[in-house]
Amino acid sequence: MKAVEAEQTMKTMQHIDNALELHNVSYHYPNSMEPSLRNISLTVDKGKFVGLMGATGAGKTTLSLCLNGLIPQLLEGKLMGQVIVAGLDVRKTAVQSLSKILGLVLQDPETQIIGRTVEEDTAFGPRNFLVPLEEIKRRVNQTLEKVRLQGYNKRLTQELSGGEKQRLAIAGVLVMEPEILVLDEPTSELDPVGRSEIFETLDDLRRQKELTIMLVEHSSEELIKKADEVVVLNQGEVVWRGVPTELFRNIPLLRQYGIKPLPVSLIGWAFYERGWVPFDEIPLDIPSAEHLVRDLLPRHGQWRDNLQSLQHLQPQKTDSFQAQKEGAVRIRDLIYQYNSGQPALRGINLTIATGEFVALIGQNGAGKSTLAKHLNGLLKPTCGDVIVEGMNTLKYDTAHLSKTIGYVFQNPDHQIFSVTVEKELEYGLKNAGFKGQEIKERVDQVLKSTGLERYRHVHPFTLGKGERQLIAVASILVIKPKLLIIDEPTTGSDWAGVQTMMALISQLHLAGTTIVMISHDMDLVAQYAQRVIVLKDGGILLDGSPRDVFSKEELLLDAAIVPPQLCRLSSRLKDVLFQETLIEPEEFIALFENGRVTGR
Repeated sequence: MKAVEAEQTMKTMQHIDNALELHNVSYHYPNSMEPSLRNISLTVDKGKFVGLMGATGAGKTTLSLCLNGLIPQLLEGKLMGQVIVAGLDVRKTAVQSLSKILGLVLQDPETQIIGRTVEEDTAFGPRNFLVPLEEIKRRVNQTLEKVRLQGYNKRLTQELSGGEKQRLAIAGVLVMEPEILVLDEPTSELDPVGRSEIFETLDDLRRQKELTIMLVEHSSEELIKKADEVVVLNQGEVVWRGVPTELFRNIPLLRQYGIKPLPVSLIGWAFYERGWVPFDEIPLDIPSAEHLVRDLLPRHGQWRDNLQSLQHLQPQKTDSFQAQKEGAVRIRDLIYQYNSGQPALRGINLTIATGEFVALIGQNGAGKSTLAKHLNGLLKPTCGDVIVEGMNTLKYDTAHLSKTIGYVFQNPDHQIFSVTVEKELEYGLKNAGFKGQEIKERVDQVLKSTGLERYRHVHPFTLGKGERQLIAVASILVIKPKLLIIDEPTTGSDWAGVQTMMALISQLHLAGTTIVMISHDMDLVAQYAQRVIVLKDGGILLDGSPRDVFSKEELLLDAAIVPPQLCRLSSRLKDVLFQETLIEPEEFIALFENGRVTGR
């Protein structure tokens, strides 16, 4: 035993500058034919901020689990190669010992929350390592403030929103004051301001305490500002490594590996393809995009007609739906309080027309999911009325409402329980009274349209979160609901998965289904929604078209919402865009069509 400890100490001294080392690491999950990781060799210097990116199923989560010893010590399978963390071999070091050095924030925050209250949960780690009580109190309060949960100490964890749970999971790891922090999509359920604050917190910790950070992330805008380098995985292999600016300017490479491009970079790439700008001038932020657009814009009179004809670029935003007299949803004076007495909704009045595509946005805890759960009877009003498709939800149970109203949860695991994907899709149809051939035809059709056919006989929980989200949506699609409520439909999905999901939702909408979507992805909201409703503190702050709502930047920031990148760019170009708010790259590119710009 002493010989092993001596060996470990010697390695620690030899690799003091290396926080993480992986040498020819490969891993097979139990019963898996293909490896999830293939010959990965990677070194991360102490104090570096590294982004880990790639398509769903690329191996990012698996790699994260290797770093704190869960693979191979808890999860079985075949691990080959060597993983060294702060000089310690993960095969020879207990997980509990590694947890003092490396903190891991998992993709699903609910798997890490075990305390009854926010305070109890955050204090759990330090208590297990016998940290003195006063020090625990200091750490807990300091950490909760860093993740914007100050004042939540006594709040019940079961009453937290998805984003609040995500912040709590981060707090539970930060409070341990690790040397290395590995986070698996820690901001996927956070509001835009919350996402930015987490990145600021991580960057501050990195600089103040020389904290090493490896962050698995699909979002590009924040990562490009903070990461020293990005590592891209594809099918378990490292396929690219370098500085973020080189990656995010290369739009074909991003598309190849399932990474979402920055909207301003899409504009710059179009200009680059036309030969108007060199590669290294493709913008990666709003100031550089503003400079580029101003530099390329001709005189106002030459492109005014182009600006006025931009509406054809977004046919999905036209008022093509026929609003019925009563509407799909009518909410009057809705008030809701949790059992603890905590108010969640405060006098909501709202009508949603049949066939509308409505997005609910707002900061974590604003009441979005609480409001949505009233639409299918999962929650009943404390006061007021909710009438959906002519039914007062107080008078009908959820089973009856579900025949007309589809609901996809923020966490797909809350509604998946069958042993195969096929059986999961059949379940809702059987409960709704469908039989035999019609069930088979509907299931076959949806499996094909969603791309899930290859997983027909696979257990859902052997698939990634993005695929499980798609299964949850598919299980609702087979019922063909009149109203679809979908809570964060793209969480955990790569860019290709996001596009697949939104294409499915759009097809339903075009077929006449009313859509109510909750999302923190403002780019998607701007691109797909006809109407945007902003919630703040349980009430409606704004209600209007995407162009109208996203033009009110100051009001939105008060609700922890940052408008889409292109809307912010539009705001900075108001003097030349005649107050018009543009929300898609094609709209900016259209300003330069017909050969009106030939160079600089």
